[in-house]
Amino acid sequence: MNQQNKENTDEIEIDLGEIFGLLLHRLWLILLCGIACGIIGFIVSSFIVTPKYDSTTKIYILNRQNNNNLTLSDTQLASQLTKDYTELVKSRYVLETVIKQCGLNESYGTLLSRVTVANTTDTRIISITVRDESPQAAQTIANAIRTVSASHIKSVMDIEAVNVVDEANLPLSPAAPSITKYTVLAAAIGIVLSAIIIVICYLLDDTIKSSEDIEKYLGLSTLALIPLNTGEELSKKGDRRGSERRSARTEEESGVNKETVKAPSGRRTSGQASSPAAKPNNQRVNASNSKNQIKQKVELNNSSTSRKVKTSEAAKKYLDDGIELIDD
Repeated sequence: MNQQNKENTDEIEIDLGEIFGLLLHRLWLILLCGIACGIIGFIVSSFIVTPKYDSTTKIYILNRQNNNNLTLSDTQLASQLTKDYTELVKSRYVLETVIKQCGLNESYGTLLSRVTVANTTDTRIISITVRDESPQAAQTIANAIRTVSASHIKSVMDIEAVNVVDEANLPLSPAAPSITKYTVLAAAIGIVLSAIIIVICYLLDDTIKSSEDIEKYLGLSTLALIPLNTGEELSKKGDRRGSERRSARTEEESGVNKETVKAPSGRRTSGQASSPAAKPNNQRVNASNSKNQIKQKVELNNSSTSRKVKTSEAAKKYLDDGIELIDD
């Protein structure tokens, strides 16, 4: 039995149904984390990340074998050479020349990382895109790259002309960062991370929470369940019991005080109602009866609390003094 329990503790069972139910139960927390992360992503993309602008210019390159007519072989050859033109635009000679002309304080590799050269599918048009934090700087650099690369392609490929399709535009809105993309991505990350954390905490929690867990993990049957009162209920019950005890103590003390008052007055009443011959006997009987009753109450009070004992002892002393006067 012990070996079986040990094997059960070594193996971790993952119930997909319980995990799915746990995620549904904690869905409000997961959505809250996703919304919070989405707000953070929106704030970061809108106010913290520096916006960047893209400026694009386009050129058309065609190599004619016959100066007068354009043949099919010319277009096919130009299409095959578009990759060569793309590499020439990004060459070190072109970019370093642009750095000198524009007075840029950066290296060839840094400028190359900000330049994108692409060829539209099934065309001989090459697009040159430059990204910069300033829209004016992006436009200026793009036009400079187009001019220098056109002259470099002419000299290298022995082409008569490179035609300009579009001048570099002045961007009005930033190309990066995308606020929508940042917000959605941050919200998705928050949802996934919160779900992972909840599942990990569930798997690492090995405490027993119900009788079903006892039967499932320990292989034992539950005989009975004992409900536990909260601390607030226990304090309320304790206050209630304390007030009841104080009220009962007050009533008993008031009863003792009444008896102490009745003992001397009983002597006078019995003395007035009886005859002179029976007066001493009646006084002794009343005094002894009252003394016995008071002693019984004193013993009861002594068994309850120390405060009651002090009060009863004072009452007993007072009554003993009164009874001695009666006996005299």
